[in-house]
Amino acid sequence: MSNIHTASLAQRPDLQRIASWIEPSSSVLDLGCADGKLLAHLRDSLQVDGIGVERHPQSMISCVRRGVPVIQQDLEQGLALFTDQSFDTVVLSKTLQSMLNTEHILREMARVARFGVVSFPNFGHWSHGLSILAGRMPVSGEMPYQWYDTPNIHLCTFKDFEDLARSLNLRITHRAAFDHSAEVRVLPSLRSRLAVYRFESPHAAA
Repeated sequence: MSNIHTASLAQRPDLQRIASWIEPSSSVLDLGCADGKLLAHLRDSLQVDGIGVERHPQSMISCVRRGVPVIQQDLEQGLALFTDQSFDTVVLSKTLQSMLNTEHILREMARVARFGVVSFPNFGHWSHGLSILAGRMPVSGEMPYQWYDTPNIHLCTFKDFEDLARSLNLRITHRAAFDHSAEVRVLPSLRSRLAVYRFESPHAAA
């Protein structure tokens, strides 16, 4: 693995955790893959066969420069390009909260891969409650937008996501929580700003 990829991933402990949940030599679909750092790391360290989906042209250029295969597509259109259970793992990092149809993208993730990984800002962080009590919508590192220009339209807490996953028959296998660069193990639903989940598809072969 190159030092460049190691250093860039070190800035994102959530991506490090996601990488630890992925099997060597497996296949990965990264939705909203941004500049391709995660897929480049998985390729170089775990010999993963990966492909990204991204809609922003500049991010796609960054992927190409890293040698990461990428398809330009808006995720709101679904994943019709991909057949059922065609990947081992599908990743949706820091994007779930901005999807118009949250249930649809989760169902599609479960359709195309055995395992799904999602991360999202935790709206249950204690500081958000204080902001609301003070009469203002929360603004933080994970949610750095004002109420009028935010792309985050479906904010949720740990329990909200777990309830939704249960209703979609997604079996949660792993969970991690982070406050900036530190992993939170005590009272994560109140003390963490970012939640990361791994789930198994109900369509996965036994």
